[in-house]
Amino acid sequence: MTAPEAARAGASAVLVAACASGQGKTTVAAALARLHVRSGARVRAFKCGPDFLDPQWLALASGAPVDSLDLWINGPADCAARLAAAAREADLVIVEGVMGLYDGQPSAADLAQRFGLPVLAVIDASAMAGTFGALVHGLQTWQPGLPWAGVLANRVGSTRHAAMLRESLAPDAGWLGHLPRGDAFALPERHLGLTAAGELPDALSRLDAAADALAATPLGQRRLCDWPRWQPPEHRPKTPVARLLAGLRIAVARDAAFAFVYPANIEVLRMLGAQLEFFSPLAGDALPACDALWLPGGYPELHAGALAARTGLRDQIAGHVRAGRPLWAECGGMMALAETLVDGQGQAHRMWGLLPGTAVLGQRLAALGPHRLRFGDDELRGHSFHWSRFETDLAAIALTEPAHGSAAGAGEPVYQRGSVRASWFHPWFASSPALAARLFSPGVW
Repeated sequence: MTAPEAARAGASAVLVAACASGQGKTTVAAALARLHVRSGARVRAFKCGPDFLDPQWLALASGAPVDSLDLWINGPADCAARLAAAAREADLVIVEGVMGLYDGQPSAADLAQRFGLPVLAVIDASAMAGTFGALVHGLQTWQPGLPWAGVLANRVGSTRHAAMLRESLAPDAGWLGHLPRGDAFALPERHLGLTAAGELPDALSRLDAAADALAATPLGQRRLCDWPRWQPPEHRPKTPVARLLAGLRIAVARDAAFAFVYPANIEVLRMLGAQLEFFSPLAGDALPACDALWLPGGYPELHAGALAARTGLRDQIAGHVRAGRPLWAECGGMMALAETLVDGQGQAHRMWGLLPGTAVLGQRLAALGPHRLRFGDDELRGHSFHWSRFETDLAAIALTEPAHGSAAGAGEPVYQRGSVRASWFHPWFASSPALAARLFSPGVW
């Protein structure tokens, strides 16, 4: 079926989920996208929940930007609008789940139920046989009425093993084949998740290998015209955003050290009227002429030596701050502004020194979960996810609030020193464009 024919027939959709993290959701979702893109179809992909790494692989596979969908952080209306917009321009919409299908509040299953997204379960079956059927039955029936597409077994040892797995399934489970164990299309990991797609020279060849393997399965052989038609959600037109940053030039660091940027946040800043100037500290770029500066999250701890050597840029940023121009630094961006950064090998690096204290990469997860930052009656929503800690005597001017109350852990501090504002918190700008504009505006909160 050609892409124009598929467009006339309407979009298809699937939510790729699993029983837990590490099952191969990203590999399968990206392979499915890549397989259909190679056939000429238009594919839009999304990631369920806040994430910066999996979307890079989905974007490489689909050839289009990848937004996050979270019923709490985005809100249902924003999720509906993004899905509906994707359905208007795509033949296939793929949503990759987060953690296990029913994990989190709200979960990937909640997203599937709300928007009628059929669930494709991906299960690492490398160490099971008959239990595979029980696990699939639980996923399929735990939430009554869950839209269901079928199941794909991952990391299967042999054709006989695949047969045992298939035989364990109930008749309505929807066997969609299996993928073998294989290093050719494995996506490497490190702390915080997958290795960024842009850092691997063979990233696309890995996706092609995964797509080739998927093409041999019933899932991969299913033509778009054989997929059930999906009814995109109804949504209200978005309220126009006031151009609160009209004429403002915002410099945005963007490279392997500062790679954690939602495409939707870039979109919001432009809707607010800002002109964005991207630059790469790792490439040796100077600070562009700007009215405000954004240092996003990323992996400064992996590039601490190179960033510490950028003394010219350090001095330019210090001059920017002395002039009273705003600087918003989130997570890894805050680490780069510390006096010292201690990397994973215990080596200390003298950093840019605009915030007193030491950023230390830990050996385990320090914080994970959705948060909100309140300003009066309004709030910016987002999330926190980091392994590092910031040892500082600087007092916080505000604390974020965990989405689910104090039982979810402590809030994240927000620091201000001069025109610098910094936090571990990653905001989703579309949750309140007006408050996002305040991050790049002069004055004390």
